[in-house]
Amino acid sequence: MRSPFVAALAIAAATSLPAAAQEKPQPTIAAPADSRASAHVPLKVQLTLMRFKGDKKISSVPYMLGVLTNAQKTSLRMGVQVPVPITAFGSKSEGGAASVPVTSYNYRDVGTNIDCEAENLGNGLFNLVIAVDDSTLFLDRSTESAEEKKIPRDIPAFRSFRVSFAILLRDGQTMQYAAATDPISGEVMRIEVSLSLAK
Repeated sequence: MRSPFVAALAIAAATSLPAAAQEKPQPTIAAPADSRASAHVPLKVQLTLMRFKGDKKISSVPYMLGVLTNAQKTSLRMGVQVPVPITAFGSKSEGGAASVPVTSYNYRDVGTNIDCEAENLGNGLFNLVIAVDDSTLFLDRSTESAEEKKIPRDIPAFRSFRVSFAILLRDGQTMQYAAATDPISGEVMRIEVSLSLAK
């Protein structure tokens, strides 16, 4: 005969085996197909601002930006301050007629401002959000239109071009996104965007 102590051990072992056999491993959650979608990827974004007069290209100015995906936006500020004369008339003496011109100057920023953000969508696709603010001082009066001739030559004339857009690109792709015609001069402004991975 077995002792009560040995019998108790045999019963305990017999009852614990089915419970252990029924335990199943916990399921694991599979990683996304492209886990790099949330990673920071360094990019080179080139914007080219082109001006056309009819079919003739007048200027082509490239801007290169280093942009990190899923991070703070990259900003570029480039320009100069242009003095703008302001003339007011004052009187020679107190109570007299306002006949003495007094000229002062305000300054206006002229140049190019660019903001760019990039989002890594995975599978080699990137979403770029771009804002461009371009202003120029109109100096060439040799080919001015009838509307431009109405502007006095001693007063500075400014042109401005503003656009914001989102664009999807892959490494090595180039796309012309925006195009607009100046209603006064007839010049056409175009923006071309190129994307490449920074190496």
